Amino acid sequence: MKKMISSLSSFVLVAFMAGCNSNDDNAPSLPLQAVLVENIHAPNDLIDRSTGEITETRPFRYFSLENNQLVESQSGNWDIGFKGTTIIVNGGISGSGNAQGAVVSAIFDEIEVVPSSATFVSDGPEGLAIPSGSGNGWYNYNFQTHIVSPIPGRVLLFKTNAGNYAKVEILSYYRDNPPLAEVNGLTTPSPYYSFRYVLQPNGSKTF
Repeated sequence: MKKMISSLSSFVLVAFMAGCNSNDDNAPSLPLQAVLVENIHAPNDLIDRSTGEITETRPFRYFSLENNQLVESQSGNWDIGFKGTTIIVNGGISGSGNAQGAVVSAIFDEIEVVPSSATFVSDGPEGLAIPSGSGNGWYNYNFQTHIVSPIPGRVLLFKTNAGNYAKVEILSYYRDNPPLAEVNGLTTPSPYYSFRYVLQPNGSKTF
C-alpha cells in the first residue's frame, strides 16, 4: 500500500509540474526594453557657403533597427539612414526596401500601441517620410545659437523591411549626448546621433 501511495504521489507531482509548464504559453510576455544607440557620426555634405554649391558629397550612415547595428552600404539590409539633420527610410526614392516612417506628437514612454492616426509612407519626390527642415520633423534649429535640438514630444515611428514596428526618440545631435545647456552650436562636435528605440519583433503594433 505504501508503494502504491508513493507512486500515486509521484504521478500527481509530475502532472502538477506539467500543468504549470502548459500555462507558460499563456503567461504575460515581458515588457519590451528600449535600446540606446549613441554617437552615430553622420556628417552632412560639404557646402561652399559663398556659392551654396556642394563641394563634397558624403554618404548616409545606414542603420538596421532589426539588428541594432550600422550597415556599411546602401545595398545592405538597413531600415533608416542619417546624414546631417536628414533621416531617410529604406523605401521609395531612398532605397530598394519596404521601410516606411511616420512622425507623431506623443510621449515616447506612453506609446503602447502604434496610433491609428499615424500615416506610414516611404520617401518620395514630394517629401521624405520624416520631413526635413526646422520644426517639420524631429528637430528645431536656432538661427541665433546654431543649435539643433530634438523637438520635445516628437516620436518617430518606423515599419522595418521585415514588417515590424519601432518607435524612436532622438535624444541628441551632439557627441556624447551632452546636456543641451552645455552645447555650443559652433564648436560642440556634431552630428553625432544618440537615440533610443523599442522594436516589436512579432509584427504587431503593440509596444
